[in-house]
Amino acid sequence: MTASPSPELDRRSSALLTDKYELTMLDAAIKDGTANRQVTFEVFARRLPGQRRYGVVAGTARVLSTVRDFVFTDDQLAYLDFLSDDTIEYLRNYRFTGHIDGYCEGELYFPYSPILTLRGTFAECVVLETVILSIMNADSAIATAAARMVTAAEGRTIMEMGSRRTHEYAAVTATRAAYLAGFSSTSNLEAAYRYNIPSAGTAAHAWTLAHTTHDGPHEADAFKTQIDTLGIDTTLLVDTYDITAGVRTAIDVAGTKLGGIRIDSGDLGVLVRQVRNQLDALGATNTKIVVSSDLDEYAIAALRSEPVDAYGVGTSLVTGSGYPTAEMVYKLVEVDGLPVSKRSRHKISHGGTKRAFRAVRESGTAVEELITRFDAEPPHVSDGLHLRPLTIALVRDGDITGNLPSLDTCRTYLADSLITLPWEGLALPADEPAISTRFVGF
Repeated sequence: MTASPSPELDRRSSALLTDKYELTMLDAAIKDGTANRQVTFEVFARRLPGQRRYGVVAGTARVLSTVRDFVFTDDQLAYLDFLSDDTIEYLRNYRFTGHIDGYCEGELYFPYSPILTLRGTFAECVVLETVILSIMNADSAIATAAARMVTAAEGRTIMEMGSRRTHEYAAVTATRAAYLAGFSSTSNLEAAYRYNIPSAGTAAHAWTLAHTTHDGPHEADAFKTQIDTLGIDTTLLVDTYDITAGVRTAIDVAGTKLGGIRIDSGDLGVLVRQVRNQLDALGATNTKIVVSSDLDEYAIAALRSEPVDAYGVGTSLVTGSGYPTAEMVYKLVEVDGLPVSKRSRHKISHGGTKRAFRAVRESGTAVEELITRFDAEPPHVSDGLHLRPLTIALVRDGDITGNLPSLDTCRTYLADSLITLPWEGLALPADEPAISTRFVGF
């Protein structure tokens, strides 16, 4: 692809981020001529994992960068000795030259939403399946979990701190997805550097424990040095030994203008109330309370009535809050203008190249997802509703289009999109999707 390099990723080959059968299919397609047939592949999810009520599209910019960098090096080609000479030569010159359309990153999606559509030859599209799904499934799962947490927090700050609970590079992309969904900052410096996300972090229990001598622990010394180093606005971790004593020591050392204290264990609801009362009694009425310790959207929601100022979330975020994949698939839906689909009772597909619209009330509330053939006229909707197009051009003739929004723009877009859901669509318990999906003209 000839677009200028994305600032989000270094230029490096992504060509072996694939499964072997993608290339053995390509090898056979080159032999029988199928390679040159014009096709459409579509990325969609048949259901929302865990009966969630919406999904969040994430990873689109990463997909486009990866497709751009899907170029085989000489060393990689030498490794692929199970392929024919003709296929090796094809891969030596491989560049994606087709079209990609799809939902904006940060858009909401529902079952069968055509999230990403690739058009080109069978050869150039089929080899991209694995890498596209690996990005979209992981990023969208994490962004969806993060969006639910942001909703549960009701405007209170959420910090990402999950790096130690996943692969070192998965931690970076998970942070990006969480920031897209509304998290305020990250502890991961690579993610902060790469994606221009605010960083946050002060000290762990090890810092307090390190100030132990033969005559016992010296929590006050640890707090004093942290304040001398980071300033009075820092957040002190007060539950290494005894929380009540830790809070008292923190205020004794820092004074009543201490920025915050963090609680990382115990019955958080009870402890937060006790600590807030203690801080207020000590005169530290503006000292904020940060809580962490295996929080997910349900735990955050349970703390809504408590005097929590900010949350730190790790494990549940990087695991998608128990659903580490969005269960998206990459299916061939059209060959030389003919709609095609797999026959299966439990894996329903709809053939044909598609685009999508969302029917929205004058108030802005979403009512229905409408899917039509790509070249069809927009569907008719009843009075009082209007259509919002969801499918946008992302790549044309192999080049990334110039209207790809920034991460911060997508973050704002998602925040605005969540407001359009019916109120029950933001509820956390499992249920039907917030709006229905309807195929028009099929």
